[in-house]
Amino acid sequence: MKKINYTLILKGFGMGAADIVPGVSGGTVALITGIYDELVQTISQYDHKILKVLLKRDFTEFRRLANLEFLISLFAGIFIAIISLSKLMHYMMEHYSIYTWSLFFGLVLASIIYIVKGIKKDLSLLSGVFIILGSVIGYLLVSLIPVQTANSPLMVFLSGCIAICAMILPGISGSFILLILGKYLYVTSALKSPFQIESIITIITFASGCLVGLLSFSKILNFLLKHYHHLMMCTLTGFMVGSLKKIWPWREVLESKIVRGKTHVLSDQVVLPQSVNSQVFIALAIMFLGIILVFLVERLGHKRGVSSAG
Repeated sequence: MKKINYTLILKGFGMGAADIVPGVSGGTVALITGIYDELVQTISQYDHKILKVLLKRDFTEFRRLANLEFLISLFAGIFIAIISLSKLMHYMMEHYSIYTWSLFFGLVLASIIYIVKGIKKDLSLLSGVFIILGSVIGYLLVSLIPVQTANSPLMVFLSGCIAICAMILPGISGSFILLILGKYLYVTSALKSPFQIESIITIITFASGCLVGLLSFSKILNFLLKHYHHLMMCTLTGFMVGSLKKIWPWREVLESKIVRGKTHVLSDQVVLPQSVNSQVFIALAIMFLGIILVFLVERLGHKRGVSSAG
């Protein structure tokens, strides 16, 4: 039995913390902490082959193919973050939203710089095109206007497929995609009353869509990362650049919707602070702190890598 991987638990904790914040994706944390490739590859391996191994009761091979130590440690961290930080994050978003967004903006901005440092050796005109393309797609996705869709089983299934795909892409929030598709209230209502027949059907349909979307999309992502890794990293970096619009601290709300007593922003626009005051200076200091944290983690990781090699 392997020792508990506390580093993976910590990375999962970061993913869980990011997923709690609307508009921030756990996929972003997976990318900047260096586990994105392994996460996508591991999920993509869950198919009929792994099922055959399980049915043969070859648990050693199943454990290897399923990468259980990796997933258990990662999801343990995600679970701990969601349980322990949900109330704190919601409180911070409600009472100190500008400061909270400033921290995440600094973290994502520094992460973009960090990732670009890693791919700059192979940067070319084509690389720039894919970064710009990813930025445009990311910007358009976080700027989409919500639509009204039918509450049919097919639409609920498709919403699950699309939302889960968004969750594993850096810079795109799955819950925000559900809001855009007009399915956030419908799905969360079913989760609130999970033992009603209609709710059970909705939950099973949505979960099936998530499962199909996750397994199929992860295979596509894994293929692209294996064969076009550099261009995919450029595109994913672009997604993060485009998503900066969604987490800029100062925004003017154009349209919002109250769901279960909580206000969800449907559309907004980026603005500059109306005046220079103590709040602005504190927000900028927190943003700078987020930037410093990323590069501090990078340096610590580099030193550990050097000492291990020595």
